[in-house]
Amino acid sequence: MLATFLLLLLSSLSSPSPAHAVPPRPPVRCGGGGVGCVLSNAYGAWSSDRADCPVSAVAYPASEQEVVAAVARASAAGTRVKVVSGFAHTIPKLACPGGGTGNSSTLLISTARLAGVEVDAAAQTVTADAGAPLRAVIDAAEARGLSLPAAPYWEGVSVAGLVATGSHGSSWWGRGGAVHDYVVALRLVVPAGEADGWARVLALKPGDDLFPAALVSLGLLGVVSKITLSLEPSFKRNITYEYRDDTTLQDDFAAHAARHEFADITWYPSQHTAVYRVDDRAPPDAHGDGANDFIGFQSTSIAVSAGIRALESSLERARSVRGKCAMAAAEIAAKRLVGSGLKNDGGLLFTGYPVVGRQGNMQTSGSCARSPPADILSACPWDPRFRGLFFYESTAFFSPPARFRDFLLDVKRLRDAAGAEKLCGVDAYNGLLVRFVKASAAHLGQSEDSVVVDFNYYRASDPAAPRLGQDVWEEVEQLAFVKHGARPHWAKNRLVAFAGVRGKYPRWGMFAAAKRQLDPRGLFDSPWSDEVVSGKEVEKSDGCALDGRCVCSEDRHCSPGHGYYCRPGLVFTEARVCRYSVSQNQ
Repeated sequence: MLATFLLLLLSSLSSPSPAHAVPPRPPVRCGGGGVGCVLSNAYGAWSSDRADCPVSAVAYPASEQEVVAAVARASAAGTRVKVVSGFAHTIPKLACPGGGTGNSSTLLISTARLAGVEVDAAAQTVTADAGAPLRAVIDAAEARGLSLPAAPYWEGVSVAGLVATGSHGSSWWGRGGAVHDYVVALRLVVPAGEADGWARVLALKPGDDLFPAALVSLGLLGVVSKITLSLEPSFKRNITYEYRDDTTLQDDFAAHAARHEFADITWYPSQHTAVYRVDDRAPPDAHGDGANDFIGFQSTSIAVSAGIRALESSLERARSVRGKCAMAAAEIAAKRLVGSGLKNDGGLLFTGYPVVGRQGNMQTSGSCARSPPADILSACPWDPRFRGLFFYESTAFFSPPARFRDFLLDVKRLRDAAGAEKLCGVDAYNGLLVRFVKASAAHLGQSEDSVVVDFNYYRASDPAAPRLGQDVWEEVEQLAFVKHGARPHWAKNRLVAFAGVRGKYPRWGMFAAAKRQLDPRGLFDSPWSDEVVSGKEVEKSDGCALDGRCVCSEDRHCSPGHGYYCRPGLVFTEARVCRYSVSQNQ
């Protein structure tokens, strides 16, 4: 089994070049004549359900004037509106404008054609249209001798989308790792009355009352048309990954973040291993022309991605914990061999640490997102068209940082109670990625310096199917969001993570007041976004805990027919999880 996985993994490291890869599919697809349109995200499934979002009308503005016209038409007709970029990597169904009926009262505005970028070298700023790809913004800045200090690790996002959902990199230095904290101006198109032509444009900057609400807006206030970001003189990055035992991780993480500007840590709990990213800026004339091409974001052979998914699914059916642990060990060994995708001078191969390269080539990656149309040989490994990887992504913000220490110790206790092998499932992906984000002025940003934990794990193809080790990851989820009060990332997570979310943001009331002021008729609301921001638990039904729509309180919320019953957590006994048992009485 391990030999098979290693063969697949090594094949993925020698996949065809992006010139032979198929780009991600567009999120909006329509039938003949532009009718019968549906919206889906890049993974082919949302966190709230797995159904595409039907929409009756789609607008593709190419200028701010056309955005105003689209919002005005919707405002005049009382039509529900949502906005989507050309990427759609948000996991919650925030961009779906209606209740899933596809009637004439919904409009989807796509920013895929609204993609201009303009750099002001004297002011050290870049102004980008809402749909401009992050990679285009970074490249435009670098071409003028400037760098964007912060970026999310995945580059396949639009500038407005990443700002609106609070996307981030990692840093407690300077302004921090969240991109919205580098916004110095934005323009927002909002509904208006008939006297104002049904829509108006707000030009907002720091100091304006509405600016903190407009930064991380979740698409609930209107349509962002332009964003201006502050830049810095171009610099380089110097990166080394250090593999250590995880014994002192709970005592080391804060000092690591204080010592290195772009620090992060990847924790593989089943392997008792923590990988410390030693990442600092270097002067522009430092030797090195390396690049960051994270292997998880490279174009991967479609056959390899499908093979890995088929292997993992077979291990799930066989309840093979040993097989999952073999996958985890092989994954970590492969990443260590290739520097996790870092490449030395010339950006071709990893030959050793440190890897030094320009900020624009090191701060983010996602080569599979910019593959040109060509022969269908490889693609992003999660592309739903090819039955590749399919997973959940949970992301939690802990503040103050001491809460993360308590959480980490609880996960170690859970490892001891359940057995380290029960945690192999997450290590077969990317382990637990630990990053650092500073306090923000955004109402829906982080109110204090925070530690962010992000982890991926197997999602069953059948929403009614239980998963191997399901109880462990449900307990980890509840340890984070319930016991330790972590806040969910707005663009990720299963639906259960958003329970009580309004109470976790001290300035939620100020955001809600801005929402009432700018969109009093609720045109930018929808039942789907309400599920996320209301923080209310959905009505429970049979099997609702299996896909993360509820926390179980009865056996029927799990899968008793498959031997999964609702039980207390092993460490957090107030948690309720779906645990496998050979008998209902155990």
